Parts: sequence; C-alpha cells; structure tokens
Amino acid sequence: MAYIPVLILLAAGTVIGGVIILLSHLAGPKLGNPRKDQPFECGVPPVGDSRRRVSVRFYLVAILFLLFDVEAVFFFPWAVVFRKYLAINSFILVEMGFFVGILLVGFIYVLRKGALEWE
Repeated sequence: MAYIPVLILLAAGTVIGGVIILLSHLAGPKLGNPRKDQPFECGVPPVGDSRRRVSVRFYLVAILFLLFDVEAVFFFPWAVVFRKYLAINSFILVEMGFFVGILLVGFIYVLRKGALEWE
C-alpha cells in the first residue's frame, strides 16, 4: 500500500515520456538528407569506422587527470582558511602536508608504472 504513490509516479513518467516520443515522431521532419544524416563532430568530417579500437592509454590519462584534478580542488578551501585561522596554522599545515604527501606517493606510483608515457 505504501508503494502506490511510487507506482503512480512511475506510470506517469512512462506515459509522459511515451507521449513526447510519439509527438516528436509525428510532428518531426520526414524527409531525410544524406548530408544531414552524416555524423558530425567539431567541423571535422568523419574518417574511418566509428567502432575502431582506441588505446586504453586515452582512458587511463583521462581517469588520472580526473583523479588528480578532483584532489586539487581541496587546495582551495585550505588556502582560504589558512590565513584566517592563524592560531591553528600548524595543525592545518601538518594536515595539508599529509594530504600532499599522499598525492605525491600516488603521483610517483603513476610515474613508475609508466602510465603517463606516450608511445
């Protein structure tokens, strides 16, 4: 009995989604154009098959960039608070040194594994 509102919301979302898809199909353009049907990205015409294999290094570099970039975001609140609270500056400095040390260990590990070397 407690799930009836959830089921009603699920049914309403499904009906609204279906109606929108049906209306766009009925009201949308019907004539196809080979030039308009081509994939398009950044003004560069597509070359080759879209299902080609991509080196795992692209994904590895992207994930490492996100990892270190998100960790670098934590430097901004520290920089704001550091001058404001001079009484506990040593504690903040030690904690940030510990954080930077962990980052440095991770970065050295990535460098030793050769994850950032491009061949």
